Amino acid sequence: QVQLVESGGGLVQPGGSLGLSCAASGSSFSFDAMGWFRQAPGKERELVATITSGGSTNYADSVKGRFTVSRDNAKNTVYLQMNSLKPEDTAVYYCNAIRYWVSGVRFDYWGQGTQVTVSS
Repeated sequence: QVQLVESGGGLVQPGGSLGLSCAASGSSFSFDAMGWFRQAPGKERELVATITSGGSTNYADSVKGRFTVSRDNAKNTVYLQMNSLKPEDTAVYYCNAIRYWVSGVRFDYWGQGTQVTVSS
Protein backbone atom coordinates (compact mmCIF):
# COMPACT_ATOMS: atom_id res chain seq x y z
CA GLN A 1 0.00 0.00 0.00
CA VAL A 2 2.94 2.34 0.58
CA GLN A 3 3.92 4.32 -2.48
CA LEU A 4 6.88 6.63 -2.98
CA VAL A 5 6.58 9.27 -5.67
CA GLU A 6 9.58 11.28 -6.84
CA SER A 7 9.43 14.66 -8.50
CA GLY A 8 11.78 17.41 -9.57
CA GLY A 9 13.93 15.71 -12.15
CA GLY A 10 14.89 17.40 -15.37
CA LEU A 11 17.65 18.84 -17.51
CA VAL A 12 20.20 21.26 -16.09
CA GLN A 13 23.52 22.67 -17.23
CA PRO A 14 26.78 21.73 -15.54
CA GLY A 15 27.21 23.81 -12.42
CA GLY A 16 23.50 24.25 -12.03
CA SER A 17 21.17 23.16 -9.28
CA LEU A 18 18.15 20.93 -9.01
CA GLY A 19 15.92 19.85 -6.16
CA LEU A 20 14.22 16.49 -5.86
CA SER A 21 11.42 15.48 -3.55
CA CYS A 22 9.87 12.18 -2.64
CA ALA A 23 6.56 11.85 -0.87
CA ALA A 24 5.36 8.66 0.75
CA SER A 25 1.66 7.92 0.74
CA GLY A 26 -0.46 5.14 2.13
CA SER A 27 1.49 4.75 5.35
CA SER A 28 0.43 5.45 8.90
CA PHE A 29 3.98 5.24 10.18
CA SER A 30 7.21 7.13 9.82
CA PHE A 31 10.33 5.66 8.24
CA ASP A 32 13.52 4.96 10.12
CA ALA A 33 15.52 6.12 7.14
CA MET A 34 14.85 7.71 3.80
CA GLY A 35 17.18 8.61 1.01
CA TRP A 36 18.25 8.50 -2.58
CA PHE A 37 19.98 6.10 -4.89
CA ARG A 38 20.84 6.60 -8.53
CA GLN A 39 21.55 4.45 -11.53
CA ALA A 40 23.15 5.40 -14.81
CA PRO A 41 22.83 3.23 -17.94
CA GLY A 42 25.06 0.19 -17.71
CA LYS A 43 25.97 0.85 -14.10
CA GLU A 44 24.89 -0.53 -10.76
CA ARG A 45 22.52 1.36 -8.56
CA GLU A 46 24.50 3.33 -6.02
CA LEU A 47 23.86 5.18 -2.80
CA VAL A 48 23.60 8.95 -3.07
CA ALA A 49 22.41 10.10 0.33
CA THR A 50 20.36 8.90 3.28
CA ILE A 51 18.88 10.46 6.37
CA THR A 52 17.48 8.83 9.48
CA SER A 53 14.42 9.90 11.40
CA GLY A 54 16.78 11.52 13.87
CA GLY A 55 18.49 13.57 11.20
CA SER A 56 21.72 11.64 10.80
CA THR A 57 22.94 11.84 7.19
CA ASN A 58 25.19 9.81 4.98
CA TYR A 59 26.55 10.80 1.57
CA ALA A 60 28.45 9.17 -1.21
CA ASP A 61 31.93 10.64 -1.51
CA SER A 62 31.17 11.76 -5.04
CA VAL A 63 28.37 14.08 -3.92
CA LYS A 64 29.57 15.17 -0.51
CA GLY A 65 29.65 18.93 -0.25
CA ARG A 66 27.41 19.38 -3.27
CA PHE A 67 24.21 17.55 -2.34
CA THR A 68 22.06 17.99 0.74
CA VAL A 69 19.45 15.52 1.91
CA SER A 70 16.68 16.53 4.28
CA ARG A 71 13.30 15.27 5.37
CA ASP A 72 10.00 16.31 6.81
CA ASN A 73 8.94 13.50 9.10
CA ALA A 74 5.43 14.84 9.54
CA LYS A 75 4.90 14.72 5.78
CA ASN A 76 6.92 11.56 5.18
CA THR A 77 8.84 13.43 2.54
CA VAL A 78 12.53 13.39 1.73
CA TYR A 79 14.36 15.99 -0.32
CA LEU A 80 17.61 16.15 -2.21
CA GLN A 81 19.10 19.51 -3.08
CA MET A 82 21.74 19.10 -5.75
CA ASN A 83 24.19 21.92 -6.39
CA SER A 84 27.24 22.24 -8.61
CA LEU A 85 25.93 19.47 -10.79
CA LYS A 86 28.29 17.57 -13.04
CA PRO A 87 27.63 15.48 -16.14
CA GLU A 88 28.61 12.45 -14.06
CA ASP A 89 25.52 13.06 -11.93
CA THR A 90 23.30 12.13 -14.85
CA ALA A 91 21.19 9.16 -13.81
CA VAL A 92 17.78 8.00 -12.76
CA TYR A 93 17.35 8.91 -9.12
CA TYR A 94 15.32 6.59 -6.92
CA CYS A 95 13.73 7.38 -3.61
CA ASN A 96 14.17 4.82 -0.86
CA ALA A 97 12.49 4.40 2.49
CA ILE A 98 13.26 1.91 5.23
CA ARG A 99 11.35 0.81 8.26
CA TYR A 100 12.35 -1.71 10.88
CA TRP A 101 9.43 -3.61 12.29
CA VAL A 102 9.32 -4.54 15.96
CA SER A 103 10.26 -8.08 15.01
CA GLY A 104 13.51 -6.79 13.54
CA VAL A 105 12.42 -7.36 9.96
CA ARG A 106 13.52 -4.63 7.57
CA PHE A 107 11.11 -3.28 5.00
CA ASP A 108 12.41 -1.42 1.95
CA TYR A 109 10.27 0.72 -0.30
CA TRP A 110 11.29 2.23 -3.61
CA GLY A 111 10.02 4.93 -5.90
CA GLN A 112 9.89 4.51 -9.65
CA GLY A 113 12.65 6.99 -10.33
CA THR A 114 13.08 10.42 -11.84
CA GLN A 115 15.55 11.31 -14.57
CA VAL A 116 18.25 13.88 -13.89
CA THR A 117 20.31 14.95 -16.88
CA VAL A 118 23.27 17.31 -16.59
CA SER A 119 24.38 18.54 -19.98
CA SER A 120 25.29 21.64 -21.93
